Amino acid sequence: MSADEAPRLAPLAPDELDPETRELVEVLAAMGPGGGRVLNVFGTLAHHPKLLKRWLVFANHVLAKSSLPPRDRELAILRTGWRCRSPYEWGQHVGVGRSVGVDDDDVRRVAAGPDDPGWPPFEAALLRAVDELHDDSTIHDATWAELSSRYTAEQLLDLVFAVGQYHLVSMALNAVRVERDDGVEGVPFPESP
Repeated sequence: MSADEAPRLAPLAPDELDPETRELVEVLAAMGPGGGRVLNVFGTLAHHPKLLKRWLVFANHVLAKSSLPPRDRELAILRTGWRCRSPYEWGQHVGVGRSVGVDDDDVRRVAAGPDDPGWPPFEAALLRAVDELHDDSTIHDATWAELSSRYTAEQLLDLVFAVGQYHLVSMALNAVRVERDDGVEGVPFPESP
């Protein structure tokens, strides 16, 4: 990593945190994919304990309590991470995606986008919705109609809020240059997504 890519805010170690924030990140470490390690995203956001605590309520809904099928949720998150060119988000969710049935071909197609011929029509619409939200801050009528053929109103809202959540997180991760955690694979991003 070059000097211009070094983290702008290094993750805080648990012993650098106030007791309440330390307990929170230790609980997250015990529950999360880091094998007991505090993930860099949480160590970095711990610079602002009140923000971390409040953000986690929403993030927990989007990731763990959403009405979206887990595979659909992860395809949308991966496409959001790709479009935002967020190495941390992409890498973390390639792993999460694999745990819910996203395979290597799916990962390749997420990067290629909704027009890749390997997508079934509904999954193509799902990725198209992410692109439309990214580009136009809305979902176009034809895409909405396709998604509405299968999704409930609750699921449609969960999709919009998932894309918004991971857009926000990708911006934060990119702006403060959070490094991928050990063992998380990266991806070379093209000149333009």
